Amino acid sequence: MRDPRSRVFVVDDDRALAEALSEGLVDRGFDAIPIASSREAARRLVSEDVDALVTDLRMPGVDGLGLLEISTRSAPERPVIVMTAYSAVDTAVESIRQGAYNYLTKPFKVDELALFLGRALDEARVRREAIVLRRALREQSSIANVIGTSDAMRELCDLVSRVADATTPVLILGETGTGKGLIARAVHAAGPRADAPFVTINCAAVPENFLESELFGHTKGAFTGATGPRKGLFEQASGGTLFLDEIGEMPLNLQAKLLDVLERWVVRALGSDHERPVSARVIAATHRNLRARVREGTFREDLLFRLDIVRLEVPALRQRPLDLAALTDHFLVRARQRHPTSPVKNIAPDAFARFMAHGWPGNVRELENVVERLVLLGRNAEVGVSDLPADLGVTHSEELPFHGAVLPLEDVERRYARWAIAQLGGRKMLTAEKLRIDRKTLARLLGNADDDPSGEAS
Repeated sequence: MRDPRSRVFVVDDDRALAEALSEGLVDRGFDAIPIASSREAARRLVSEDVDALVTDLRMPGVDGLGLLEISTRSAPERPVIVMTAYSAVDTAVESIRQGAYNYLTKPFKVDELALFLGRALDEARVRREAIVLRRALREQSSIANVIGTSDAMRELCDLVSRVADATTPVLILGETGTGKGLIARAVHAAGPRADAPFVTINCAAVPENFLESELFGHTKGAFTGATGPRKGLFEQASGGTLFLDEIGEMPLNLQAKLLDVLERWVVRALGSDHERPVSARVIAATHRNLRARVREGTFREDLLFRLDIVRLEVPALRQRPLDLAALTDHFLVRARQRHPTSPVKNIAPDAFARFMAHGWPGNVRELENVVERLVLLGRNAEVGVSDLPADLGVTHSEELPFHGAVLPLEDVERRYARWAIAQLGGRKMLTAEKLRIDRKTLARLLGNADDDPSGEAS
């Protein structure tokens, strides 16, 4: 809510009018101060704290447009309402073009002025809060908040700082769960586009028939259900950053259109005959081996060349064991904030030894989920070994459980693929990811090579 005692300068060379308006505003909860000299008002606007300005347009010395300019220069967020005679409405309209919130033609009621002032102050408050929020989000996404002191992470953070000011595309590589999205936000936050939009899309999560519309937009009637025009994400991110997560899953036909945008920096919405310019910086990320996908024919080599100008490789958690303690403490603090009634405060040394022995195939995301579960379900202040998931940090024998007749390797692959998909609840995309094969190979192993896995959800 608005501060009921917002400080307002009421400036009019008619002292009686300035005082009458101020008294009326005071009666309505404002801290209104009458000023009969525009020169005095100009001096006080730059030397005192004031929340809003109400000023007459035609005054000797400094006129209302002059006070508007001084106010805007010293406090851009401060709302200004101008008062004018009916004969000077054209000048009042010009004041709106120069940044005034609104104008009132004399005579008017104090209630009308109070209503405009209340709205103007509320909107100014919202703008200030938005600025503070954007600043907080930028600081939260800062590279300084990326946790890790290992050599690999120090090198990665150094690269982020060096490429942040550029406009060239960035390709972020790393296993699932390593924090590629966090690094993308850090690149955006460290550069000159930090106050502009950061727009993200997961190319694997959007069906192929919708992905083109999401990226490039559509016109009304472009397809069934397109009841109105819609800007695509490239236009929404214009001036900022577009983060294309899981770029390796983008269909080939859309890869060609993406390449065209990266070369000419124009987009054409579905159903449109016109191209529109865009200026978003593109950051792409994938856990796939894009070189291998190029060899398989599922990723365009020319697009890879266009994206792979600056490459950032996020190390797996098992490659940065020195960071495990700091990450665990970080996630423990966050989990306790989300679950304030939990008694859990720390992890016992023998339990943490199991953390160190674990391979963390799900990387940082897996660690965060494990800590969240321990805090949520914990009954004691200290997490012990008995509180850990049964398979966490347990080492197994290298001997493989094979017995019976020796089978052809392809038969073993087929059996293992069927076992894996059963273990993962029939989710083909997730199974292919765990097996580190593409979905066409998985379909062949499962005996349904004719299936089209591109539209399958997981």
